[in-house]
Amino acid sequence: MGQWLKQLSGMMTTNNAISERDPAKMAYLRRLQKSLKQQDHLHIPFSQLTVVVFDIETTGFYPQKGDRILSIGATKVEGTKVSEEKPFYSLIKSEEPVSEKINKITGITSNELMDAPPAEEVLIDFFKYIHNHSLVAHHASHEKLFMQHMTWSLFKTRFEHRLLDTSFLTKLIEPMSELITLEECCAHYGINAANRHHALYDAKMTAEMWAKCVDQVTQLGFTNLKDVYAHLAKMR
Repeated sequence: MGQWLKQLSGMMTTNNAISERDPAKMAYLRRLQKSLKQQDHLHIPFSQLTVVVFDIETTGFYPQKGDRILSIGATKVEGTKVSEEKPFYSLIKSEEPVSEKINKITGITSNELMDAPPAEEVLIDFFKYIHNHSLVAHHASHEKLFMQHMTWSLFKTRFEHRLLDTSFLTKLIEPMSELITLEECCAHYGINAANRHHALYDAKMTAEMWAKCVDQVTQLGFTNLKDVYAHLAKMR
């Protein structure tokens, strides 16, 4: 019964958000999606490629069952350098309290979520921060699942950004490695892994890792994303 009420609550919240869609926000999303279709990231040299590395904290793993995004953190990497531009970070408003388990993992409190901006506002601000750059995340399938669900629930439109997993490059650099968790990757690449399970700090760690990987793949002779895709296709 509790799970059913949780899902019903999520459906009601989603329907309210959809009914209150802002025409200006929808127009912005349409322009952004058009820009994404025109942008060719595959041929941009790694030295000139800007990506947005991001991380989310969630209440679980299944948005279709009522799990939700609590926070989003992101920073940009320009070539092999983490950008000095101000990063992105926001909690997302929720009336539903976080569990004690999630509070212990993330440090996020129910009071903080009640005072946070609404999901629709956060998502649009996040898209403005990303613009038409490609995205990067560690274990990106988790981020992709939630971003797809959130974008569709709020705006009835698809999540169109290219999303790369960090393993996209580590498979070339460390094909035989057993690196799985972010902690393991940070230890391997000499990255400070303090403040884990905070969306912004996790995004910064992942950004440092991505920058190091880009430097290494260019030393191996790969020029752009297209080169990497072609090589990985031959490895299958």
